[in-house]
Amino acid sequence: MLRIPMKALLLSTLFVVPITASAQSTNPATDMSPNTETKSTKDNLSGSDESFFTKAAEAGLAEIEGAKLAQQKASTSEVKDFAARMITDHTKVSEELKALAIKKGVTLPTEPSLIQKGEIKALSLLDDKFDENYVDRMAVSAHESTITLFKDTVKDSKDADIKAFAQKTLPALESHLDMAKKLHPTVSKTK
Repeated sequence: MLRIPMKALLLSTLFVVPITASAQSTNPATDMSPNTETKSTKDNLSGSDESFFTKAAEAGLAEIEGAKLAQQKASTSEVKDFAARMITDHTKVSEELKALAIKKGVTLPTEPSLIQKGEIKALSLLDDKFDENYVDRMAVSAHESTITLFKDTVKDSKDADIKAFAQKTLPALESHLDMAKKLHPTVSKTK
């Protein structure tokens, strides 16, 4: 039989008891953890509303990064002008999304998704076909995906603020898509 000296046993319980006793406060009135209100606001969001924040933020960041690249690499003034407009508009929308996310207790990503980063990296490697690929992949395709996201959010969101944000932003996104589609004849001439 193993014999543990009584002193060692008492000392070990003195170290364990305070740690377990202070591990968690069960009284909400004395709970001083930060962001209690923020956590409850975020907890009230549906999974699709939380996902909207992430996807919308990543899409906006990808648009801005892609447009900055286009301003450096595009060979036509039309594509460079479009890119400048994307930087301005998507930066503004990103700031509005950030304010709404703070209100709802959601932390936004600070960079595009890995897939979007890969797309931007692939575009950066192009030279003579940059304009055409930027218009197809970033200006048209990315806006089509983002418009679908915003339309779904308008239709399905349970949160009135999120729904209103998506509804308010949708016309600008649709305008961007129309502008992008009008760039096709311009970039097709540069082949």
